[in-house]
Amino acid sequence: MKLVTAASAVAAILAGTISPSSAQYYGTGSNPEDHYVSGYTRHNGTYVPPHYQTNQDNSTYDNYDTSGNYNPHTGQWGTRSPY
Repeated sequence: MKLVTAASAVAAILAGTISPSSAQYYGTGSNPEDHYVSGYTRHNGTYVPPHYQTNQDNSTYDNYDTSGNYNPHTGQWGTRSPY
């Protein structure tokens, strides 16, 4: 039954009757204000490559990685819970 429901949601998104963010759980839409972060090395030696991130505000619902939000720089949908 879940497969049929998921297929119906995908069909509705492709048909344009609902938007991908409304088909998801949390996202309120990505924050339109973002900035570039240069690559850096963490204190434990892990390298973090350059990337874009949304500007800081008081919400975790509008971050690129929050489920239902789209990152226009990578073309990927968010998957994280805002909690």
